[in-house]
Order: sequence, then structure tokens, then C-alpha cells
Amino acid sequence: MEKLFRDILSIDDVKGVMLFSFEGDIIHKQFLSQSSVDPGSIDWFPFIESLKGIREADLVYENSRLYIRKTGSGYLMVLLGFFAPIVMVRLNCDLLLPSLGQKAVPKGLGRFFKRKSSS
Repeated sequence: MEKLFRDILSIDDVKGVMLFSFEGDIIHKQFLSQSSVDPGSIDWFPFIESLKGIREADLVYENSRLYIRKTGSGYLMVLLGFFAPIVMVRLNCDLLLPSLGQKAVPKGLGRFFKRKSSS
């Protein structure tokens, strides 16, 4: 699983990633530095439950940000510094979604014109 998140973690000012199930259980967590709080000791269910219906969110705080993306198996949370390039994070998450069991949502007019497969 660590290989999947390597590209996201290599982006400047990204602090870590956590993958949650829809029940609020941590499937995977990976941080670039130690935290004073163990994420496993937190009850994440109320927070994950509040994300129902949200496909993507970017939460901005005073000194940090959280980028949250819905996947096929739960929610991916990327912990960012204030100056992390969100465009690069989104792009890497788009590339990662098929590996996590969800097809990326096509953008633009391409989503209306699908190729027929030859049978």
C-alpha cells in the first residue's frame, strides 16, 4: 500500500495520507514525520459520517489543510501544509483512484462521448 501513496507523499509540503473505510476505520496511514497524537486512538466515525454525499473537499485551517477524496472503499485524507500545490495533489489522487477500486470521473465533454468496444 505504501507504493500507492509514494507519489502523493513526494509532493512538496505534503505531511501524510490516511485511508478510511466508510465505517471510520483506518485502512492505511503514512506520515512523513511523527505526530504527538496517534490517529488510531481517535474515533473517526462521526467525522467520516459527516462526509456522506461529498466526493471531494479541501478544508483550510490557519497553518494546514486537509484534502479529502471519496474512493471506492472509503475516504482518502491527505494532510497538507499551507503551501502544498493542491493541483498536483488532485492530479495524483485522480491517478490513484483506479488502484483503490474506483474509476476516475472524466472531465469536460469527453464524458459524453464514449467509445464503443468492438465485440
